[in-house]
Amino acid sequence: MRMQGEKSSVCVTGGTGYVASWLVMKLLQHGYSVRATVRFDSECKKDISYLTSLPGAPEKLEIINADLNNPDSFNVAIDGCVGVFHVAHPMDFTSKESETVNKAAVEGTLGILKACVNSKTVKRVVYTSSAVAVMLNNKGSEVLDESSWTDIDYCRALKLRGNSYTISKTLTEKAALEFAEEHGLDLVTLNPSQVAGPFICPGLPSTVYIALALILGNQDQYRYLYKTHMVHIDDVADAHIFLLQCPSAKGRYICSSVEITILEMAEFLSSRYPEFQIPTTELLSEIKGYKLPSLSSKKLLDLGFEFKCSIHEIFDGAIQCCKEKGFL
Repeated sequence: MRMQGEKSSVCVTGGTGYVASWLVMKLLQHGYSVRATVRFDSECKKDISYLTSLPGAPEKLEIINADLNNPDSFNVAIDGCVGVFHVAHPMDFTSKESETVNKAAVEGTLGILKACVNSKTVKRVVYTSSAVAVMLNNKGSEVLDESSWTDIDYCRALKLRGNSYTISKTLTEKAALEFAEEHGLDLVTLNPSQVAGPFICPGLPSTVYIALALILGNQDQYRYLYKTHMVHIDDVADAHIFLLQCPSAKGRYICSSVEITILEMAEFLSSRYPEFQIPTTELLSEIKGYKLPSLSSKKLLDLGFEFKCSIHEIFDGAIQCCKEKGFL
C-alpha cells in the first residue's frame, strides 16, 4: 500500500487540533494533497491561518467544514481520498462521564467509517485513539501491550479527572475496530501516550500544559505526573503516516517513547533549565498519584518504526514554543 505522495489525497479530521494540525503539516511535507475538516461555529469563523499558511498549503490543502454531530458532513471531505486519518474527538477532560460526548464520539466515528466504505477509494483508515484506552484496569500487569483494554467500570469507580475522555476514547476505539471487522474496512488504530513538544496551533494544548506543570507551577496538575508516559508530537505524526503506508500494519499500535516519574522529571528540568524555579524533590515526594503500568511500543517498533525524539526534544520544543507564543 505504499502510496505515491504526489498522486494521493488524504483526509485529516479535526484539522485544528494539536495532533491533527501537526499531522497536516507533515503530510504536506511528504507531498500529499490534504483535505482537513474543521468545525466552524455558526457565529464565528475560526482563524485557521496557521494551517492555510503552511508550506505547500496553497496548492495542496483544502479546508472543509464538518462536524462530528453531523457525520454526513464528512462525505465530501472523504470522497476520492485514498487514506483517512480520523483524529477529531470531542474534548472533555472532566471527571464526570458524558453520554452526549460518548454518543458524538461513537456515532460520529461510525458515520465517518461508513463514508470511507461508501467512497470505494479509501484504502486505509488510521484512527487516533489514546493510551488511556489501554492503561486503566485492575489486572495488575506491570507492562501493557495492545491486548490490554481500559476497563470502563473500573475507570468509573476510580473517578479520575479525565474519565469522560478516557471512557469515550475506549468506547470509540472498540466501536471503530468492530465496524471495520464487520465491513471489511482496513483500519488501524494508534494509541499515543501523553503528546508533548512544539505546536503550531495558537492555543496551548492541554497535554503540553500538563507536561509543563512543574515549570508553570500548576500544583493541581502534579498528581498527573506521578508516573508519566510521553511521546514527541513529531514522532506521533510520523507514526500516523507510517501506519498509513505500511502494508502489513494491522490492529492497534501503542506509541510511547518516554517513561518518567515526577521526581525524575524535576531533576531533569532543574539541571537542563536552571532559569525556572522547579519544585524541590522534598515537596514533590509528598505528591500522591496513580501508579500506572509501563507501556510497550514493541509492536510498532517491530513493524520498522523508529522514534526520533527523546525527552530533551520534547521539553526543548514545548518550552521554546511557549516562549514564542507568550505562554512562558
